[in-house]
Amino acid sequence: MATDGWSTGRRAAALESIVDTAWELARENGLAGLSLRDLARRLGMAPASLYSYIDSKNGLYDAMFAQGYRALLAKEPPAHSDDLRTVLYNGVVFYVDFALEDPVRFQLLSQRTIPGFEPSIEAYALAQEAYAHSCSALSAAIEVTQEDLDLITALVSGLISQQIANDPGGTRWVRLLDDAVDLLVPRLQLRGKHPASAGGR
Repeated sequence: MATDGWSTGRRAAALESIVDTAWELARENGLAGLSLRDLARRLGMAPASLYSYIDSKNGLYDAMFAQGYRALLAKEPPAHSDDLRTVLYNGVVFYVDFALEDPVRFQLLSQRTIPGFEPSIEAYALAQEAYAHSCSALSAAIEVTQEDLDLITALVSGLISQQIANDPGGTRWVRLLDDAVDLLVPRLQLRGKHPASAGGR
């Protein structure tokens, strides 16, 4: 039993190293430019050895997708607040900071960057858990519908996408987050279960 546990732990550590290296290559060459042959070469492994851990390129993307959402889950969620604007702004900044610290990761997690890639059931479950994690403070502060959350997601993801595509490393689009939050607060207040105030900046 101890040997089995050691082997499982060793395999998990090796897979983590493979995925970390895959992210390095993706940041250098883009997600679509990632190749298993290049990955094996970077790792100093024979391609056949790599295939004992990753069975296909989509399998590699799936492992990266899962690791990306585990990284989001590892972050402290946005702080709770009685003020609606504050809690919404904190939640938005929480996700924007995560997205912009690694634009390539954001592309895999939040955009249809790779034709034909669909995350596995297990990896997608992590995405759903991370989504709830990100929205936890807002959901505790006010009653939101799925349409509310969809609108917030679309607006914030749109600003992130524009920032990455058109002003990488700058602030042209993300500096509009305050204005975006101001647009969203009145909609949410219409059905608030708590008398949260609009608050100040």
